[in-house]
Amino acid sequence: MTHAHGILTIDTGFFRPRFDASHLLIEEGRAAFIDVGTNHSVPRLLTALAEAGLGVDAVDWIILTHVHLDHAGGAGALLRHLPRARAVVHPRGARHMLDPTQLVAGASAVYGADEVRRTYGELVPIPAGRLVEAPDGHGVELAGRRLTCLDTPGHARHHISIHDERSGAFFPGDTFGLSYRELDSARGAFILPTTTPVQFEPDALKASIARMLGHAPPAMYLTHYGRVEDVPRLAADLVEQVDAMVALACAADGHPDRHARLVTALGDLYAQRAVAHGCAASAGAVRELLGMDIELNAQGLEVWLDRGRRA
Repeated sequence: MTHAHGILTIDTGFFRPRFDASHLLIEEGRAAFIDVGTNHSVPRLLTALAEAGLGVDAVDWIILTHVHLDHAGGAGALLRHLPRARAVVHPRGARHMLDPTQLVAGASAVYGADEVRRTYGELVPIPAGRLVEAPDGHGVELAGRRLTCLDTPGHARHHISIHDERSGAFFPGDTFGLSYRELDSARGAFILPTTTPVQFEPDALKASIARMLGHAPPAMYLTHYGRVEDVPRLAADLVEQVDAMVALACAADGHPDRHARLVTALGDLYAQRAVAHGCAASAGAVRELLGMDIELNAQGLEVWLDRGRRA
């Protein structure tokens, strides 16, 4: 999908349609990808580039909001096709792009080794000379168009969100939550936080949301999925749900069936909110659509609970 200011949303094909996006920014014949999906996404991204009338030598940057594999798994493989491009990543994530071994091990612990191999393929390391670390405030220039990388922890400690000077919008990765087009209603987009393992931090996440909101962005371009507007309402919804999810996790803690309780409670929370939002989907259909996200959110909240206990 093509938007104003030379921004294209590309479906990476990961998991299901309209679930995982890469965004292509074009300025004066130069281009940058923000998040890239998996190894299997590379042909789609190269096709989108060609359909935009650009060659592979037009891409200057691959900017990764964080190194989770649905965002960054295909970066090394994509770089092999882009002779002039360099990859930009949070300093905490750089070592995982240089050597993905630990990244694969972490994903395997969550999803299983066989599933990781099937879903993501063999990760390709990024050469050190093609990797740029982006601390807070780091600027990336795309034909004079400034893209500013802000340190936005909460979902992950190696997370940056990219502010586009030209459009005023943010590319927030997972810091600004998940919004699937199937749950849109007459009120606009429906949104929920993502607390995927293993670095969920509620206070940091709320602070990161507030920081982006302070720039008064007219839109957010989400990896999951695409452009959303009405940003102040969505930000308030996210903060409210973060607090509700933390409360549900604390209520379930200490029970022998903690995980099952939390999965059920999160499903109820999202389904009730979706119905109140006016989504056409039934409560059961909402739970089904969000099934993977509910499971991962429960896991992330449990890791947060257990980490607090160890502190």
